[in-house]
Amino acid sequence: MRSLKGGHMPVFLNHITTTVPQTAYTQDEAGKTMLHKFEEGSRAARLTRRIYAHSGIETRHSVLPDFREGADAPLLFDFDTKKFLSPSTGERNDLYSKEARVMFSATAERLVGECPGIEKSDITHVITVSCTGFFAPGPDFYIVKDLGLNPSTKRFHIGFMGCYAAFPALKMAKAFCEAEPEAVVLVVCLELCSLHLEPSEEIDDILATSVFGDGASGAIVSSRNEAPGTSFRMDSLNSTIAPDSEGDMAWTIGDHGFDMILSTYVPRILEANVAEIVDGLLSENDAQRADIEHWAIHPGGRAILDKVEQGLELGAEDLTASRAVLRDYGNMSSATILFVLDHIRRSPASGRPEPILAMAFGPGLTVESALLTRV
Repeated sequence: MRSLKGGHMPVFLNHITTTVPQTAYTQDEAGKTMLHKFEEGSRAARLTRRIYAHSGIETRHSVLPDFREGADAPLLFDFDTKKFLSPSTGERNDLYSKEARVMFSATAERLVGECPGIEKSDITHVITVSCTGFFAPGPDFYIVKDLGLNPSTKRFHIGFMGCYAAFPALKMAKAFCEAEPEAVVLVVCLELCSLHLEPSEEIDDILATSVFGDGASGAIVSSRNEAPGTSFRMDSLNSTIAPDSEGDMAWTIGDHGFDMILSTYVPRILEANVAEIVDGLLSENDAQRADIEHWAIHPGGRAILDKVEQGLELGAEDLTASRAVLRDYGNMSSATILFVLDHIRRSPASGRPEPILAMAFGPGLTVESALLTRV
């Protein structure tokens, strides 16, 4: 397998860290809460029970304490009356602004503190990613301010791209490091998906409420390799669009939160296209599927992982990391793929180069992929 393209010096994903809100709900708790929205025996209630029971998720985290007794000033659900509230988009975004600022900076602080050989004074670029809220000055500004970074640190924010957005951030980071060999790029992805839950009888909404959770993840990218065995060399990154699929996954701003379109056709669209996409990336790098030691597939949902597994003719063990993240955290949109890569990073290293293929999907239907090597 060709390790690098275009003669560039190698760029490494040096370290990954992940964080989640303190409040965690079991999938059973969440499902029982959602049933308060529907009449017993209704089609929506039956769908909710079935979808939650077969989601492959055991736990999700949320900045909202609403779904347990004693929550102060609930936003979405009044536990005492067992009634769902319908806050405005502005009210949801107010809570996003409050919670996200703290969580972005805490994730960045932890990331720099954990990364071997990297100090705050080394950081030259900050890239933040989110699609679940907005505020300005933005999270990139507050990371620089709260961590005491150089005020001239170059800052960028990637907004509203959805579940695949970590990949454009990593592409930017890689390009910066190739252009400036001394660059050290701090990337933080954060999503508070639970703020936009809006249960209804539509199957898209039932699917969305069953799978999305809150979380943040971060990565340090540079031309250094300070921690052999836990660093990923970034060999190749690719982007493509599945044909005739823009109406099957979308994310828009509504009056009562952001509205998710998540068609039940998405898993089948991926199954039909994933082999061609993966084989194209591999062939550009003189590789084939048999060369891949680790698969890091965005766990958009259990059905998506099942169809990707079938489309690529993988074994059940190949998606262990993706299914573990889905089980423990659900789908945290853009933050999720770094959780999967961190799961791989923490696994025992073989002492030899280990090829990794990472992939995520989002509105469009956009498919982002990367060929990495654990070194």
